[in-house]
Amino acid sequence: MRKFLNALIVVPLGLIFIVFAVANRHFVTVSFDPFNSTDPSVAIRLPLFVVIILVAILGVIAGGAATWFRQRRWRRAARQHEADARTARMELADLRAAAAASRHDQNRLPAPPNSGFYGVSGRDKQGATL
Repeated sequence: MRKFLNALIVVPLGLIFIVFAVANRHFVTVSFDPFNSTDPSVAIRLPLFVVIILVAILGVIAGGAATWFRQRRWRRAARQHEADARTARMELADLRAAAAASRHDQNRLPAPPNSGFYGVSGRDKQGATL
C-alpha cells in the first residue's frame, strides 16, 4: 500500500517536472554583478528551468537549516530529559535490587547469640540462673 501511495505522488510530480523543464528550456543570463547590468563581469547562462529548480533547492536547504537552528533548544532539552530518565532508571534498578536483598534477609532467621545456649542473660525460660 505504501509503495502504491508513493507512486501515486512521485509519478505525477515527475510528469510535472518534465513538462516544466520542456516548457522553460530557453537560456537566461544570471548576473552576479549589481553595478553593471549590461555587461556583467560575473554571469552564468543557464536554462530557465535549471535556475528555478536550483533556487527551489537552495530555499529548501535554507529553510531546513533555519528550522534546525531554531529547534536547538528543544533538542538540548530532549537530551537532558533522556539523561535524567536514564539516571532514574538506574536508581530504580538499584533500589529494587536493595529491596529484594532486604526482603531475602528478613525471611532468614536471626543468628543465635554467641554467649551461650540460653542467651546473654545466662538464664533459662523460667528465669532460673544457670
